[in-house]
Amino acid sequence: MEHGRATPWNKETFLANLRAAGMTRYHDKHPFHRQMNTGQLTEEQLCGWVANRFYYQRNIPVKDAAILSNCPVREVRRLWLHRITDHDGVRDGEGGIEAWLRLAEATGLTREETLDQRHVLPGVRFAVDAYVSFARTKPWPVAVASSLTELFAPDLMRERLAAFEKYYPWIPSWGLEYFRSRLTQARMDSERGLELTVTYCNTQDLQEEAVRALSFKCDLLWAMLDAMMLAYRHGPQAEFG
Repeated sequence: MEHGRATPWNKETFLANLRAAGMTRYHDKHPFHRQMNTGQLTEEQLCGWVANRFYYQRNIPVKDAAILSNCPVREVRRLWLHRITDHDGVRDGEGGIEAWLRLAEATGLTREETLDQRHVLPGVRFAVDAYVSFARTKPWPVAVASSLTELFAPDLMRERLAAFEKYYPWIPSWGLEYFRSRLTQARMDSERGLELTVTYCNTQDLQEEAVRALSFKCDLLWAMLDAMMLAYRHGPQAEFG
């Protein structure tokens, strides 16, 4: 563990700095995301978002496994392990990745074209791969802090679910189960992640790294939407379905 400066921020200051990083930089403020939540995306643009976001979703358990591989604390590994099974499932037909594949199928994408990554944009791939690399190479408490965008996810999921039901009624209800499940999962995950971050980022150096890690995560989510907005400004470059 890094030893850094002797006097860390107090808990209230640390929490305030973490929340400020997310509140000012979270991707719900991105123009593409705002267009999606106000019903302005075409069917093709929405399919593009679903296909590209899947590359992020399928790499979440890879990122979490990287954090586990760097963590020497058994109690922390026990707490973190469920994130992998939440996304991978413990048997076929379960888990967040499967739920996202059903979302893709509900929008008209085939499972094959979603899994084979044919629609994944270079900018999206670069951002997601950078996130996995970050989790592999940074101290595990800092990598945990990068996941704290989940602090803002329940409100985003609630808004997204309402927007999809209102503006995109052509998507059947069964395709939206991922969003429903994250309303509760994201809240529980963020509470645990925040507790670990506050406990183990126990020097000012680690606390400052944690704030930068959360800002980095916000930036890469923003960069993914930048890539999609640029590629799909006049409709997708490739045909979907």
